[in-house]
Amino acid sequence: MSKFPYLRQDFTASLVVFLVALPLCVGVAVASGVPAELGLITGIVGGLVTGVLRGSSLQVSGPAAGLTVLVFEAVREFGLPLLGVIVLATGVLQLLMGALRLGRWFRAISVSVVEGMLAGIGLVLIAGQLYSVLGAKAPASGPGKIAGLPGALIDAASSTRAPASLAVGAGTIAVLVLWKHLPRAVRTVPGPLAAVGLATLAGVVLGLPVATVEVKGLLGSVQPPSLSAFGELANPGLLGTIVAFTLIASAESLFSAAAVDRLHDGPRTQYNKELMAQGAGNTVCGLLGALPMTAVIVRSAANVQAGARTKASRVLHGVWLLLFAALLPSVLAYIPIPALAGVLVYSGAKLVPVRPLVALWREHRGEALILLVTAVSIVAISMFEGVLIGLALAVLKTAWEASHVRLEVIDKGAGPVQAYLSGNATFLRLPKILDSLEALPQDRPVQLDLAGLHHLDHACRTALENWAERHSAAGTEPVRLTSGG
Repeated sequence: MSKFPYLRQDFTASLVVFLVALPLCVGVAVASGVPAELGLITGIVGGLVTGVLRGSSLQVSGPAAGLTVLVFEAVREFGLPLLGVIVLATGVLQLLMGALRLGRWFRAISVSVVEGMLAGIGLVLIAGQLYSVLGAKAPASGPGKIAGLPGALIDAASSTRAPASLAVGAGTIAVLVLWKHLPRAVRTVPGPLAAVGLATLAGVVLGLPVATVEVKGLLGSVQPPSLSAFGELANPGLLGTIVAFTLIASAESLFSAAAVDRLHDGPRTQYNKELMAQGAGNTVCGLLGALPMTAVIVRSAANVQAGARTKASRVLHGVWLLLFAALLPSVLAYIPIPALAGVLVYSGAKLVPVRPLVALWREHRGEALILLVTAVSIVAISMFEGVLIGLALAVLKTAWEASHVRLEVIDKGAGPVQAYLSGNATFLRLPKILDSLEALPQDRPVQLDLAGLHHLDHACRTALENWAERHSAAGTEPVRLTSGG
């Protein structure tokens, strides 16, 4: 027992995490358009592979709601056989980035971009899963999902199956919302498990006409990528998808690690090792043809709150998932799909930071705008392009704020006009600088002192030299450009 001083706490925590992870693993798989067992496989690998590696001791990995939209699009575009290739390549890239010690650079990504990314994912996830709640088929595109909801509701009103499906989905969401207000003794059962369990019980007892999870069996669902599938790596579209998977899975995992570190006072996350642990997990998931994995904040928070002390809890949760998938897979066939959709609608809503956005709008309007544009771009265009637009906006905003420049003009009425430029002169502020300089009297000599500039980029230097030539051409003395004294 001395070798495992916290075994009792970790054992208890592992059961709680298993019960939280089980409905989420299945729900994420179904929402991603792949067999339910592939979600369980990713959860098992998250426990048994990533769980034993060093990085973040209490963070739990598995299939995440945040990648659902991306996986669904990838499977629709390239087919399920190529999912393994995408996930395997993602894992290899993560291992490489960890080895090159790039993990800490993910901490430099603008928080507004990450929150905008999660908000966009949340909105698309909610819109897509509402169709499953209604027992309808969701359109492929993000805008199509949102635009088609009124029509889906109208169709549901005249359907015979939709009311039962809607009741199961809405009931699941209601249980999740109300669960935290119930007595502490009741809340020892995790909310997602209780909600899905009650929905399953209602479906079986009442014989409700709702769609349930299709079961293929664990081994029947494993689809290792064929050698011929790797030939598709020459496809630029596939490479773009791999980059998107890598960036988003890595960012989500490392931001989750930072959040988990705030929940406990144990060892801090080693970011490069955590990135390699995620890479190892995704490499194994890719070889098995399963879903990609990230660290999942819901499971990780449950692990910490349940009293976990070491990584033994997350490894054991993987063992429980494996035992369930091996011994009780037929239980999955009773789970109503609208109930899983309800869990994901609830999860998606938690990804949309409504209250933080209101506070951000009051204090940092520019950051709030980046968050909104990133989220809307993900909904309107796609995940990858939306994140790139958000990153580009964040870089532009930083560059704009960094390029503060001041022009001070001293005109004594006689002699040369003296102008002093100070700050950072970049192309972003060039129109302002040139407008001020061109407003100077054309018939007077000018002395322009650049000594106060911390930075002068090439575009600004060229523009200032051109302005000096134009000003001097008006018949006055040549402009004197000085960089000292």
